[in-house]
Formats: sequence, structure tokens, C-alpha cells
Amino acid sequence: MGSINIVSTTFSALTTLLLLLSSFGVEAQLSPSSFYSGTCPNALTTIRTVVRSAISRERRMAASLIRLHFHDCFVQGCDGSILLDQTDTIQSEKTSLANKNSARGYNVIEDAKREVEKICPSVVSCADILAVAARDSSAAVGGPSWDVKLGRRDSTTASRSLADANLPSPFSDLPTLISNFSSKGFNAREMVALSGAHTLGQAQCFTFRQRIYSNGTDIDPGFASTRKRTCPNTGGDSNLAPLDLVTPNSFDNNYFKNLQQKKGLLISDQVLFSGGTTDSHVDGYAANPKSFSDDFAAAMIKMGNISPLTGQNGIIRKICSAVS
Repeated sequence: MGSINIVSTTFSALTTLLLLLSSFGVEAQLSPSSFYSGTCPNALTTIRTVVRSAISRERRMAASLIRLHFHDCFVQGCDGSILLDQTDTIQSEKTSLANKNSARGYNVIEDAKREVEKICPSVVSCADILAVAARDSSAAVGGPSWDVKLGRRDSTTASRSLADANLPSPFSDLPTLISNFSSKGFNAREMVALSGAHTLGQAQCFTFRQRIYSNGTDIDPGFASTRKRTCPNTGGDSNLAPLDLVTPNSFDNNYFKNLQQKKGLLISDQVLFSGGTTDSHVDGYAANPKSFSDDFAAAMIKMGNISPLTGQNGIIRKICSAVS
């Protein structure tokens, strides 16, 4: 009788715990990278081929695809919502302040989806393709690779207002950035590691004009002068400049070395090294590229697990730009 009571008590306690957890909205977890091995064994190879082809045509595309995944996950979670076009019932995130005339790579994700649909229709989600494409983009330009957990499903909604509220601004100060990333579960070190994605890609003039014309003490005068050549005080808003002054098309730790020299392009870059609490992280990554690479990969895995739709939630879109 004593053993029966123990078992009964244990079962009751377990049931109570499960009910308690469910009351907090605990989500189903993503699955290992072998998730599609039975249903679409060539899915990951197919995605990688499309991504590598796109990057071979335009090296900058690697940065764009990594950013696209980031901008997806920070709004509603990693659910492919950023890929949806505007309709009468959907306010597209593509039109948000952070994405309009800025976010790129939609066509590459659509190309990958089309190729995957040819070999296994309605199996692989756009959200998973986006996560895999970000990993493959990093690896294609000398950055780390990582095991992408899979099983995300696609949303049927998007939110321009959430995109405007949740995506970090290039004009943010350090406390705002820390708060923004903390709300998604990231500590300051992880935030700095993810910011290191700016070792790749380019920014438009309007995002850094304020910084280069500020005459502030936190910007190298020669660097500011160089950037002014292609970013006038008025006009030329869409003119581009590399986020990493030294190696804008290769994944390395020069981004952090630039910050140490007051050569961060965006306000939100340089505040990471401005006498604040994140200076030590910048110093560490500038001195140890492997530490940066490892932490970036770990943070990307964590980011890819933000509020995914799994199980019976969401859908598998046939094309990524529309609910289908």
C-alpha cells in the first residue's frame, strides 16, 4: 500500500506540474536537424545550393539573409511572418520602418522554397528555410556553421506594428538595445555577439548620417570624413557604405576592432564600445575571433528558437509570400 501511495502521489505531482507548465504557455520544442530526414531527405542540400548560388552572384546577400532571419524571429517569433506580402487582411512587415526599402533576400527564400516544393510538396516550412538559409549564409562567407533545429511552421499573420516596436533601431543607445534584446531572452554578451553580424553587409546613408556629421568624440574624424564622401548632409539617403570598414564581405572579428577605433558605422554599433558595460565583450571578441564565432553560433541557435509555431500550430505555406 505504501508503494502504491508513493506512485499515486508522484503521478499526481507530475500531473500538477504539467498543468502548471501549460498554464504558462510553454511551447513545443523544435526538433533536431534530422527532422526532415524521412519526409524530405534532400531539403537541406537543396536550400544550401540555392543560397550558395545567390551569394556567389552577390556576396552581400549573405548579410541580407542573416538579417532577414533576425527580423523574422524578433516579430511574432520565428514563423516566417516577415515573408508575407501586403493584403487586405495582412499588414506586411515588409512595410515596417526597419524593413521598407531595406530588408532583402525575399527572392532567395522564395527560390529555395520553389526548389524544395518540387521534391517534397507542402512539407518544409518557409520559417525553417529562412533559419537554414541564415546558417548557410554564414558558412558561405567564412563564418560559423551550426545545427539548425527544425520543425517550425508558418504563420498566417504578420504585424507591421510589432515590427516597428520590436526591431532595434540604428539610432538606439545602449540601455535601449540591452532592454530590446533582454525582452527576447538575450543577455548583453549575446546581444554583442549577434551585433557582430554587422561584420557583413552595408547600410544606407540615412541610417548613419547623424553619426558622421555629429562632430562627436566617439567617432574617428578620418573615418567620418571618408563616409561623408558618399553620404552628403542632404540627399543620397539610399547610398551604401560597408558596416565593416575592413572586410565587409567576410565573416571575421574586424567589426569589433573597428569599434575599438571609433569606426563603428551606426550609432547602435558604436554604443557597444563607448565606456559602457559592453566594452569588455567587444574587447574579448576583438582579441579572440574563435570566441566570437562560437558565441555567435550559440546565439543564432537561441534566436532561432524564439516562439516557433510547431505541431498543429501554423501552416506549411506553398509559397512564402502568401497564405496558401
